[in-house]
Amino acid sequence: YLSSIKNIFKVLLTSVDTKPQQKSLTSGKANFCLDTDEEHVNFAKSDELNRVHSENREEPDGPLKFELDICHQDPEYKSPAPLPHAQVKLITSWEAGWNVTNAIQGIFVLGLPYALLHSGYSGLLLIVLAAALCCYTGKILIACLYEENEDGQLIRVRDTYEDIANACCKKLPHNLGGIVVNVIQVVELIMTCILYLVVSGNLLSHSFPYVPVTEKTWSVIAFVALLPCIFIRTLKIVSKLSQLCSLVHFVIIFVVITYCLTQMHQWSWTKFRLSLEFEDFLVSVGVIIFSYTSQIFLPTLEGNMNNPREFRCMLNWTHFFACILKTTFALTAFLTWGEKTKEVITDNLPSFLETLVNLCLLTKALLSYPLPFFAATEIVYSCISKDNHSNYRSPLLALTVRSSFLLLTLLMTMFTPHFALLMGLSGSVTGAAMTFLLPSLFHLKLKWKKMSFIEKCADISVFILGFLCSLAGIVCSIKGLLKIFGGV
Repeated sequence: YLSSIKNIFKVLLTSVDTKPQQKSLTSGKANFCLDTDEEHVNFAKSDELNRVHSENREEPDGPLKFELDICHQDPEYKSPAPLPHAQVKLITSWEAGWNVTNAIQGIFVLGLPYALLHSGYSGLLLIVLAAALCCYTGKILIACLYEENEDGQLIRVRDTYEDIANACCKKLPHNLGGIVVNVIQVVELIMTCILYLVVSGNLLSHSFPYVPVTEKTWSVIAFVALLPCIFIRTLKIVSKLSQLCSLVHFVIIFVVITYCLTQMHQWSWTKFRLSLEFEDFLVSVGVIIFSYTSQIFLPTLEGNMNNPREFRCMLNWTHFFACILKTTFALTAFLTWGEKTKEVITDNLPSFLETLVNLCLLTKALLSYPLPFFAATEIVYSCISKDNHSNYRSPLLALTVRSSFLLLTLLMTMFTPHFALLMGLSGSVTGAAMTFLLPSLFHLKLKWKKMSFIEKCADISVFILGFLCSLAGIVCSIKGLLKIFGGV
């Protein structure tokens, strides 16, 4: 009897000694406890929209397995059964920054000198203002993911754009707000993927004009190069591709700016217009503002960072450097060619440089494709499998959804007439909504009682600006479609 009592005490003492170590392991290595005001989440959970933590995490020294509980959960946050043995692969602040850079340093950059041609000195101000506004809306969007607990600590109670929409639209039946946001996200992401395929076909056609192949056939060839995308399963891989994409982008900018500097003797500030045409100015505003859009990716990126406290700093630096780079690029290119500046600045380059830059742009377009493609497929097949969690990570389901999406982008590239105008029309609605309208509206709804008067005025101003940009884009796109189809 005494021996049994002694053994029981040994077990109790052993359990008491190991609990602090387990707690330290969980809080120190995994950083999932929210004592530091953050809650790490993986990409699969974020886009699956089921608010679940996983049980595995890969560490540099080897795989580390442990069981996690959802901590500091919103009382109204209904979480389904957790997915067993899901794999967490968190990303660093640098990797998150490369993804943001990939989003805000896109193909639109090549149109900035042409936008400067039609906007004059105001275009330079718009480049700076757009960077500040898009950085601001990114921050308030992430702020909507957090609430204060009784101790005044910020707790991450939402994971995705859909969660924010559902929190703001609780009176709507069947989570209608989240469904609408998901539809907007998927449309925006699909149109972006199609754009990259169209651009790839166009660049191949211009790079090899002597090859008797149509532009759509070149798009099919580019599509073949994108087939490995169906095997991308983690955000970490996408981050590496975004890093390569950003490096290629810097090479393009370096080549163009270097050539412009060799033509410095032709520069003249008198090339800037003082009188502007209103419709051309609106187009310039759209090109400048929407070259900074990345909000659609931010909740997932922030939730997957090793240290979410660095998110705001990362967002500041990426937008700051993007602003500097875009201003320098647009200004030097416009000062070099002036009134002869073409819609895509590479068309102004000498033939030998144009081919080189076009091939770099092709590489950039292909490397840019995986980010929106992966985000869109994650949203879709998470919604499909929402009621059947055991199949969420089914390889067959994942492969089917990704293959279907990849094929869909090709079919729309091949058979969608006047894609540029349709892209402008959809982008004016979805792009403005995701970048300006919804972040400011949701922030006002969720944080109204805690916001200062200046913050309220700022959000209302951003909403009005986003609405005007969206309206102007819709009018210009419809006008262009009427010219083609209606002879107006």
